[in-house]
Amino acid sequence: MLLKAEQLQAHLERELRPLYVLYGDEPLLVLEAADAIRAKARQAGYSEREVLTVLPQFDWGQLLAAGGNLSLFGDRKLIDLRIPNGKPGKEGSAALQQWCQNLSPDNLLLITLPELDWREEKAAWFTALANAGVAVKLNAPPLTELPGWLAGRLRRQQQSADPESLKFIAERVEGNLLAAHQEIQKLGLLHPPGQLSMAQVRESVLNVARYDIDSLREALLAGDIGRIARTLDGLMQEGEAPPLILWALGEEIRALATIRIGLDGGRPLDALLKEAKVWGPRQLLIKKAVQRLSTARLEAALRHAGKIDRLIKGIGHGNVWEECLRLMLDLCAAPSKKAVISV
Repeated sequence: MLLKAEQLQAHLERELRPLYVLYGDEPLLVLEAADAIRAKARQAGYSEREVLTVLPQFDWGQLLAAGGNLSLFGDRKLIDLRIPNGKPGKEGSAALQQWCQNLSPDNLLLITLPELDWREEKAAWFTALANAGVAVKLNAPPLTELPGWLAGRLRRQQQSADPESLKFIAERVEGNLLAAHQEIQKLGLLHPPGQLSMAQVRESVLNVARYDIDSLREALLAGDIGRIARTLDGLMQEGEAPPLILWALGEEIRALATIRIGLDGGRPLDALLKEAKVWGPRQLLIKKAVQRLSTARLEAALRHAGKIDRLIKGIGHGNVWEECLRLMLDLCAAPSKKAVISV
């Protein structure tokens, strides 16, 4: 069974399965979900707990032995299995699949993993775990959903804020969910239950955003000028290398240009996305981007990227960061009628 993060609590109120898999890119959400499962397990009589961490040379026989060792007092056991690299290997894959074939109500296996790519989610060992138990994917909400996530956290401490205040918080904690959690807790300590004013929020919330290149790529595809400016400035302040930023922008522009040329030639969008290896949530962003961009604009953007590359190498005159911003802003202009397609 596959569950969304927000479905886990309701599930635990109804039942407790003998196998749970938690995985994702946000440690805070994984930790909170694991704590909720462990608390439910204690209520259900799983009074023993054994922690196993899969490091190099890990003996997978320990897992099977942990499941077979009965308590002297007949207590039920929670086995906390952690796989930091997300790769159990051949021996681990076999052990996990064997475990799935012999689930016991006396043992609850809780597995925590990092974020997995689509290939790992289709691996035999992961499919066996998801089919036999409950798998929960725990990724940080995107910026567009972050205000709603923050509003939910405020409700837990009987507070609320208007949309403008929630957006203000979201922009200052983007990419740093642990900091977001801490800022919400701070608002609970500083102010009583009820509606928070923008003044209270501004005074309390720090700028603790953590910027990364993936966020910049996402902002470019979405045409979000404000986020582009904030993220690029944050990367500059954090000392990110300009060649890496230019490489990421170039990758997106080349992918868009290839897809746009294919569309101009009458080819179907889905086939072009597949050829360009565009999967998951990125597909929607790419579809929106090609609606507003023509082949001519994308070719001009590639020439601009070439100019920035020369600046990085010390050839020509200009500021690399200003040119990167100008390049992205040029790609965020309103769509021309010729570029718009039906998707």
